[in-house]
Amino acid sequence: MNPLDPLPEIDLRHLARLTDDTGLFQHAAFGVPDLAHGYCTDDNARALIAATEHALLRGRDEKLVPLSRYLAFLAYAFDPGTGRFRNFMGFDRRWREATGSEDSHGRALWALGLAVRHAPDPGVRELALRLFRGALPAVGAFTSPRAHAFALVGLDAYLRSEPADEGRAGLRARLATRLLEGWRANASGDWPWPEDTVTYDNAKLPHALVASGAALDDKAMRETGLASLRWLVEVQTAPAGHFSFIGNRGWMTRGGARARFDQQPLEAFGLVHACLAAARATGEAAWLGEARRAFDWFLGGNDLSLPLYDETTGGCCDGLTPDEVNRNQGAESTLAYLLSVLEMRAHAERRP
Repeated sequence: MNPLDPLPEIDLRHLARLTDDTGLFQHAAFGVPDLAHGYCTDDNARALIAATEHALLRGRDEKLVPLSRYLAFLAYAFDPGTGRFRNFMGFDRRWREATGSEDSHGRALWALGLAVRHAPDPGVRELALRLFRGALPAVGAFTSPRAHAFALVGLDAYLRSEPADEGRAGLRARLATRLLEGWRANASGDWPWPEDTVTYDNAKLPHALVASGAALDDKAMRETGLASLRWLVEVQTAPAGHFSFIGNRGWMTRGGARARFDQQPLEAFGLVHACLAAARATGEAAWLGEARRAFDWFLGGNDLSLPLYDETTGGCCDGLTPDEVNRNQGAESTLAYLLSVLEMRAHAERRP
């Protein structure tokens, strides 16, 4: 039996509920949008990824999922004078900062690279291409390894569409080498990780190495990413066999204890996405099984045996606490679930 079957249907109801004519709201009070916190580039970039994947799988339908609106938000967030994206915007449509975080910039590049590759029409592709090329140079000065990883995932998609772009191919090689140097400087036999603390969005780091190593035909890079991903799977597997993700109440430090709670949906999606990338890079079916285990965390395959996906709203709860699920259904969590379904279906239905 294929571990990716059966999969739930793609449910866009809560994504639509969180979207207005500006973009995607960050937060929700239970299943209701929380206007007080406004919007952010991080979540609109994730929404653009979801909209692009959905258009690829089911065809473009702006009424169902407004791809152009999420792309327009990123276009407005980009400041050509600085070459950077702003991140946080209030409900009054005023930016709350002049320059956003490195991570939000990297996520925007990930979304734009995917849009360049899979754009449903020439206009979307041309705008995504212009923004991607305008925003990419700033990454060279970044210090965040996650920002590098997000940008590398975007570059992987972009260069599949633009393989003759030698300049940006060279940048990918430099960024991937810089990411690999983190492992070489910090990893050991019992700690195959580039930092002394395992924190958030962890699987994206080995994911970027695996994808870049495969594209660059760099065996050491690819194998380092795979070994690190295997370790991440191992340390987050509970004795009962389900995933128990590192919690944000202290993370996991080298030589120290790991926090069990609160567990975040972002970690489940990151592992789904990384394990599918590992399956494509290696041809090993076992990685599909790990992707399925990570996905099942949303459905109750977790420490509390409680589902985080809410079938009544189409949203996803914001986290797993020691006693219950956090019933708020914000954009990051809802998109973590939705992107997991989309990536699993994309792998099962379209991709070799």
